[in-house]
Amino acid sequence: MTLSNIVKLNLWILALVLSFAFNSSRAEEQQIEITKKDRCPVCGMFVYKYPKWVAQIYFKDGSAYFYDGAKDMFKHIFNTQKYTPGKTAEMMSEILVSDYYEVELIDAKSAFYVIGSDVLGPMGHELLPFKDQESAQEFLEDHKGKSIMRYQDVTPAIIESLDRKG
Repeated sequence: MTLSNIVKLNLWILALVLSFAFNSSRAEEQQIEITKKDRCPVCGMFVYKYPKWVAQIYFKDGSAYFYDGAKDMFKHIFNTQKYTPGKTAEMMSEILVSDYYEVELIDAKSAFYVIGSDVLGPMGHELLPFKDQESAQEFLEDHKGKSIMRYQDVTPAIIESLDRKG
């Protein structure tokens, strides 16, 4: 291999590494950074008290909102105007939830949600997010969950049913 080919190969490897480094999503690059002042816009709870349950929504204008669980996050998505006047769900640029086992931010639209388990969140019955179906299935079996749902299958009626359980 000539010196020229070695240099080209090293440059190609460097370009590949840099492309991975700069193409990560906010969920991969960002720690959950909440302050003692951050409150859930839906229920008013201070989110910092529940780091395992944190969810976030980012809007295209750069504003961000934190939630003490996926359930309140979905309430905001379904009734955006009520909780953030002047904004719509179409203005959301990124929606993140905390994986229940890993306690790391993951994309809410690719998550698997367990409902009907014996684990309660800060606001009672919750949707528990997982980054993969295997983790969700394991949790469902270990904690008497009723079903696993995907983001697009969650409806206002499902959210209301979680609030009615008691």
